[in-house]
Amino acid sequence: MDLRIGVIGTGAIGEDHIRRLTDVITGAKVVALSDINIDRAKKIADQYNAKVYVTGEEVIAAPEVDAIVIASWDPTHAQYVLTAIKARKFVLCEKPLATSAEDCKKIIEAEIAEGKQLVQVGFMRRFDRGYRQIKSAIEDDKIGEPLLLHCVHRNRIPGPKHTTEMSIKNSVIHEIDVLRWLLGEEYKTAQVLIPRSSRLAADGLRDPQIVLLETQSGVRIDIESFVNCQYGYDVQCEVVGETGTVRLPDPAAIVMRSQGALSYEIFSDWSDRFIEAYDIEFQQWIDGVKQGMVTGPTAWDGYAACITADACTEAREKGTIVPIEMPECPQFYSK
Repeated sequence: MDLRIGVIGTGAIGEDHIRRLTDVITGAKVVALSDINIDRAKKIADQYNAKVYVTGEEVIAAPEVDAIVIASWDPTHAQYVLTAIKARKFVLCEKPLATSAEDCKKIIEAEIAEGKQLVQVGFMRRFDRGYRQIKSAIEDDKIGEPLLLHCVHRNRIPGPKHTTEMSIKNSVIHEIDVLRWLLGEEYKTAQVLIPRSSRLAADGLRDPQIVLLETQSGVRIDIESFVNCQYGYDVQCEVVGETGTVRLPDPAAIVMRSQGALSYEIFSDWSDRFIEAYDIEFQQWIDGVKQGMVTGPTAWDGYAACITADACTEAREKGTIVPIEMPECPQFYSK
């Protein structure tokens, strides 16, 4: 029997997930939708034969809905996740889990009080083939102990109303999570450097930014965030170990010789670059929910990422190195 899914948020990523759940994933059916833009939600609902609700809370409460996907505006994530927990429905929440560590903590407390893990956070990079190859190389001791990580996260252009703060809390938060997962340890300090800003960065946006992290064991990480690079969507990661290095491969693309140049395509946005990772993420989520369990990044992972993102934001504002105070992980999340 198909798992009946309610989707909150039908913007670009929400609509893409509806397509994925309908046309790619097996074992699921989208039955309910909501969005602040009700006309858009109605149009998509007609296309996929789903019911439209005015609010996300109504989607969560709907008796025909078994599980929830949250793809709405970031500041709404926490309230919808808390409502889903109260309804004891599994929920996959797009990153970030919340816009502050304080709100993430409320989610942690609510989930523990319910006595069951219900929340998965949409950190899809953990499902990407390249990152999984890097993790295997580290765990199999192919490059010795990691010492340094060099990372790049570039967008062709920023999304609507993109702010300096969002470059970390909405963009670099992917690196924050996946690098913590790759290394299997927590962060110790954060620092953010602001180089000369691009002239194409409008409305006071400080871009690019350089995030510097240190892990508990002393691994040093630099992350370039550049949301106005113009040429395409480009994500890079290199791990330097004691005896070798491992680097994230570029996405598979044909190499062309034409007009005196050797070239290959660079994707224009995230939806093409990580399409396979999203597909794997959602199929594993559906399979896990049917078995009554969360198999991907948990609410605690979302909390850890927000604690780090908050520290990075403080470090940028103060121009100093900021310690990252990570609480001990409860037994509830170490199962």
